[in-house]
Amino acid sequence: MTMRVLSVRGALPKHRHRQEEITAAFTATLGDGVDRAVVERFHRNMCVETRHTVLPLHEYARPGDFGRSNDVFIRAGVELGARAVVDALKDVGLTPADVDYIVSCTVTGLAVPSLEARVAAEIGLRPDVVRLPLVGLGCVAGAAGVARLDDLLRGRPDGVAVLMSVELCSLTLQRDDASVANLVAAGLFGDGAAAVVAVGREHPLARSDDPARPEVLASRSRLYPDSERMMGWDVGSGGLRIVLDASVPDLVRRHLGDDVRGFLADHGLTRDDVRWYVAHPGGPKVLEALQEALAVGRDALRPTWDSLRRIGNLSSASVLHVLADTLAERPPPPGSHGLMLAMGPGFCSELVLLRAPGGER
Repeated sequence: MTMRVLSVRGALPKHRHRQEEITAAFTATLGDGVDRAVVERFHRNMCVETRHTVLPLHEYARPGDFGRSNDVFIRAGVELGARAVVDALKDVGLTPADVDYIVSCTVTGLAVPSLEARVAAEIGLRPDVVRLPLVGLGCVAGAAGVARLDDLLRGRPDGVAVLMSVELCSLTLQRDDASVANLVAAGLFGDGAAAVVAVGREHPLARSDDPARPEVLASRSRLYPDSERMMGWDVGSGGLRIVLDASVPDLVRRHLGDDVRGFLADHGLTRDDVRWYVAHPGGPKVLEALQEALAVGRDALRPTWDSLRRIGNLSSASVLHVLADTLAERPPPPGSHGLMLAMGPGFCSELVLLRAPGGER
């Protein structure tokens, strides 16, 4: 064990809508250029009941402007990210002044200085805090960010590190795009933030035997060749336009099973040793493909399906919300191994091997 996760907290915007409301508002922005029945069918198939947005729904009907949307991204992103970080630190009796490293991840807006620098000034992080912004990893960044915390704390075993994810997907809405990718994205993605607080193995708080404070044992990154156009953004005058290939579930079926088997084998484990999963809610078809790749039933990914239903896909923040829900509502058995996994632009995946404290080693 090189790192202990102490706390995971999510933060959501105050505007919460049923899927049907979002579908109606979205189709109104597209006007007569789209078959509303098709949009409604796509959105029903997402298995999403409610989502949160950073703006009231009626404001998305205004003509799009990348600059104005990005200003909202920065303002609201700092507020949500700061709230998630402060709540996660308070959860374990720490303050912003205790933080040695902060890693931030986002893919739904641009900020220079980056979001964690702005949050540092807002909440009072130390002037010597080490910052690492991760931009462009998309949905995989929640799991990758946890892995990077582990990398940092290997070199500072008495340190405190924070991961902050902020994703405001609604601000990337393309009001003139009737492509299947945009229709799917409009029914799947939501807004939110999350934060993880972790400590190195020599920190006093690492000695807890609470199974809701898992150890990180190892991680593995995987970049798949010739898959750059599977997922991502095209950047134009109207902002960020979704790239989302329908063959993503096939790629998951083709690669994830072998990747997981190889990763576990390198640590003397098999899939039978994994008692709990923390998976990113990429969408119903991706989750079904993941279940096939892992040879597990739907219940093994129940927290992920539940998160998808309640808040949609929050890009990098989603897997962290799933982790928070898992630790709060379904604490893993002491001594059990868990696997966090996510996929994202590249196309790539990230695997993180977890272990609940307690039990026999």
